[in-house]
Amino acid sequence: MVALIRTVAYLGLEARKVEVQCQVASGLPRFAIVGLPDKAVSESRERVQAALSAMGLAMPPKRITINLSPADLPKDGSHYDLPIALALLAAMGVTDAEQLTEWIAVGELSLDGRVVASPGVLIAALHASEADCGLICPAEQGAEAKWASGVPVLAPPNLSSLLAHLKGTQVLEEPRRGAIAEPVLAADLARVKGQETAKRALEIAAAGGHNLLMVGPPGSGKSLLASCLPGILPPLTPAEALEVSMVQSVAGMLEAGQISRARPFRAPHHSASMAALTGGGLKVRPGEVSLAHLGVLFLDELPEFQRAVLDSLRQPLETGRVDVARANAHVSFPAQVQLIAAMNPCRCGHAGEPGHVCARGPRCASEYQARLSGPLLDRIDLHVEVAAVSAMDMALPAPSEGSEEVAMRVARARSLATDRAVRSNAELEGEALETHAAPDDEGRALMMKAAEKLRLSARGYTRMLRVARTIADLAGSRDIGRVHIAEALSYRQMIGR
Repeated sequence: MVALIRTVAYLGLEARKVEVQCQVASGLPRFAIVGLPDKAVSESRERVQAALSAMGLAMPPKRITINLSPADLPKDGSHYDLPIALALLAAMGVTDAEQLTEWIAVGELSLDGRVVASPGVLIAALHASEADCGLICPAEQGAEAKWASGVPVLAPPNLSSLLAHLKGTQVLEEPRRGAIAEPVLAADLARVKGQETAKRALEIAAAGGHNLLMVGPPGSGKSLLASCLPGILPPLTPAEALEVSMVQSVAGMLEAGQISRARPFRAPHHSASMAALTGGGLKVRPGEVSLAHLGVLFLDELPEFQRAVLDSLRQPLETGRVDVARANAHVSFPAQVQLIAAMNPCRCGHAGEPGHVCARGPRCASEYQARLSGPLLDRIDLHVEVAAVSAMDMALPAPSEGSEEVAMRVARARSLATDRAVRSNAELEGEALETHAAPDDEGRALMMKAAEKLRLSARGYTRMLRVARTIADLAGSRDIGRVHIAEALSYRQMIGR
């Protein structure tokens, strides 16, 4: 007899259909799993045998073969435990094999028969919704699975309760959809004293979704300014929140099925590897740039990152996706991020400050800044100098305007971008860019003159138009004038020039 149940294989944010087929035949006792299983899947044999033993069931002294179809698709992860166990139980006649064809199962088994969490349940639930069938998943992830609308969900705490439900001797309650997480309070801009130019650049970056680089000495408030950004960004829409949660589900980061409307804010250490930042590894998982999807990726001490790691961000910043190519798979993750970076002007951190003389001279700054490639800097729209904060600045009263007031202006500017059928002005391109970001005659003349003097690339030129469009939106102006172009160009002073 051959019994089967469906499960999924994860490729990025895509779930591929997998059939778990089980045959129990006469012959020497053996338990084999075939179909390109990795180490974790091969070890399912031991977990499944222990789980059945904990239920008081003995393995039949026959030849047991588990086939994961299609056989040419690599299978990795512990979520194959539950479907393998169910297929085996159906082949043994313990449960109805026909009944299992209506379900997709994912979940890891513990040695005592408990069904424990595994990454990617939300992706599996969305796949089940498209396939018009139900989902069997761990109890602690039932709330996560219910975010896929219209999907019947069984979330058993252990294998015994699941079998009892399938036989009709016990009824498992339908899990409830997870709650919407309370927003985490971000730092308030009212804490930042002075730094009016930097705060203005931060507001423009938030309003238009533009990338920002802050350059200044240690202690000038660059990290504080970056931590204020989540407090002025608009919340995620329901569709965006689900998109972000899919990435978090694959990474195993959704807790209690809670979905947050707050935009992600990721700040990896400068020692992060390329796989940690862009994704990859033996089992391809999303990196920091994907975990920050539709949110902020903050890179402090930017030149301290390995140059190859930084240059790996060039493609995601341009296309909004990360493509991880392997010999046996090609995986793509979303990566529409807003890059906020901070750095010191030189290794010692005080180049250009009055009264400071570096022993290495101008080389200290030039060699430090040369760690950043030109193509990467060309993808950063706003460059702003953050001056050192003096004791007199700290003695000033708190600013009258905080994050709440700035967030209102940012929300108005973002709503204008939504009317242009984009999430933010940073996404304007092609015909939409020419239609909505065309400057008037005086602005065009200034733009042409500056493009020649600053030797702007085609990318730099279009990015400046997008920034000017955002500045005009914040000013409530329908047209882009000379003043908006001038302010946009003032943030384009490239490092090293």
